[in-house]
Amino acid sequence: MSKFVIEGGHKLKGSIEPQGAKNEALQVICGTLLTDKEVIINNIPDIRDVNKLIELIACLGSEVKELKKGSYSFRAVNIDPGYLETAEYVEQSASLRGSVMIMGPLLARFGRASMPRPGGDKIGRRKVDTHFTGFQNLGATFEYNSRNSFYTVSSDRLTGTYMHLDEASVTGTANIIMAATLAKGKTSIYNAACEPYVQQLCHMLVSMGARISGIGSNLLHIEGVESLGGCKHRILPDMIETGSFIGMAALTGSELTIKNVSYNNLGIIPYSFRRMGIHIEKKDDDIFIPSQTCYEIETYIDGSIMTISDAIWPGLTPDLLSVFLVVATQAKGSVLIHQKMFESRLFFVDKLIDMGAQIILCDPHRATVIGLERKFRLKGTVMSSPDIRAGVALLIAALSAEGTSTIHNVEQIDRGYENIEARLNALGAKIERIT
Repeated sequence: MSKFVIEGGHKLKGSIEPQGAKNEALQVICGTLLTDKEVIINNIPDIRDVNKLIELIACLGSEVKELKKGSYSFRAVNIDPGYLETAEYVEQSASLRGSVMIMGPLLARFGRASMPRPGGDKIGRRKVDTHFTGFQNLGATFEYNSRNSFYTVSSDRLTGTYMHLDEASVTGTANIIMAATLAKGKTSIYNAACEPYVQQLCHMLVSMGARISGIGSNLLHIEGVESLGGCKHRILPDMIETGSFIGMAALTGSELTIKNVSYNNLGIIPYSFRRMGIHIEKKDDDIFIPSQTCYEIETYIDGSIMTISDAIWPGLTPDLLSVFLVVATQAKGSVLIHQKMFESRLFFVDKLIDMGAQIILCDPHRATVIGLERKFRLKGTVMSSPDIRAGVALLIAALSAEGTSTIHNVEQIDRGYENIEARLNALGAKIERIT
């Protein structure tokens, strides 16, 4: 186990570039299992969750080669379905929620896939019903062993159909898309997730020979093909990292340039930060955040307190609400943070309250933040990272705080942020990792 010791109060200055998108990487790496031809993926982030998935893909029998930093070659030529019955596979897949997306490709190509209940962040109930209902709609047989929490799907040949998803699940949509590419006939998916990462998966599959239309909308049409070929694909910059750096610059009063952000794929994120009073300047494909001594949260037209809430794309991603919450602690004004999609993601606010933040936790989904206007700085403290996004929010708080803070369990942060302490120290932060 590792911890960060952070000396707060240092302003950051300089340029930083977001890593490749974690959520896209998990999808497209699983997509390489759909073909025995070479697929080259560039801009893969060097983070724990992605590295674990690459290791799992290799253990399944895929030939994996690191061509250079961030670039890998995948060739799924010797896949051993029997590996799915091993204790090693159970341990690997149970610790990584993204591993659920190997199910669609394996089912489509080999007729069978199984896995234990997936792991990941402890942020409340995250059901996987959408995945398996989608597979059943395509004609697969589903079995669930309640004794060992093991899921199994099988089919001689998937058949295209029309389906209306009960929720716009990102990983569920990705899994069903991958399964449908090799199904017989046409599949239509309504209420599909349409995040840029799902769009990127679709573009990669099309370059491999898949026939997908409606990309970017919530109604996808997939005409099944007999086989897929190889391709080269580049992963988008991580919008969650970009948003994290915007919030970090604001809370610490720093001047930062965030390079090569793929601005057009950030959606509502820049607008939402501007509603918090943060100045954001777009310069080509970069974002410049000037140093601000004060930022004021907007109110609604009638003067009522503004609400920042998450929503499915093109709404605000839930992965950034913890960052918005911590940014609000030093703003002028108040805001209601409404986390609709996960019921445990706000439980880290007790650490911020210990640091001096004025926050009222209304219920598991809502917290009201009364900004301190920088009149009172947060105080350094000892805390633990409960999940990836809360962990980076606590790191941002510690960077702005008076005194020294310690964050335990930083492996959670490592799951989503590549070499974060070195990159921030290069900008003037004082972060020490202790193992």
